[in-house]
Amino acid sequence: MTGHTLKRLFLAHGRELQVYLTRRLRDAEMAADLTQETFLRYAERGANDQHPADRAAAIVNDRAFLFRTARNLMIDHLRSSARRQTVTTPDDQLARIAEDRPDSETALGARQMLAQVRHVIDGLPPRTRQIFVLNRIEGLSYAEVARRLDISESSVQKHLAKALVEIMRAVKPETR
Repeated sequence: MTGHTLKRLFLAHGRELQVYLTRRLRDAEMAADLTQETFLRYAERGANDQHPADRAAAIVNDRAFLFRTARNLMIDHLRSSARRQTVTTPDDQLARIAEDRPDSETALGARQMLAQVRHVIDGLPPRTRQIFVLNRIEGLSYAEVARRLDISESSVQKHLAKALVEIMRAVKPETR
């Protein structure tokens, strides 16, 4: 493609293309940028074709190609802008959002329950406590605990069941 051909196309369709994009985007600067990008794509497309006959076949209607390219660039720009857009929230609305933190009464109750659970765990028989800690606190599977302590998985399950019963008794409110 020659520079003369591109100049001819720009003079023939450049203004019309920019007006089209400005109307759609309501942003003259972006419309100018996309117009230039459209002609750049046209030039690249023509430069990649090897023979003049190939160029003619590849771009049958120059005006249609330019408008289709401009429309696609505009859509890409709008999608990209939508992804980057952030919504601002007024300070008074932010102030009304509830905090995730529990209130002091709930936090105190949770700390007391945790202290109870620690006390129960500390009072478990050493082997049961060790199995409970390995499984529930360190996250080892039954099989991993069994291998580490050289006992059966069944024994691991029995010790865990015993530990969990004791913990549930401690934290469950008594009904009378």
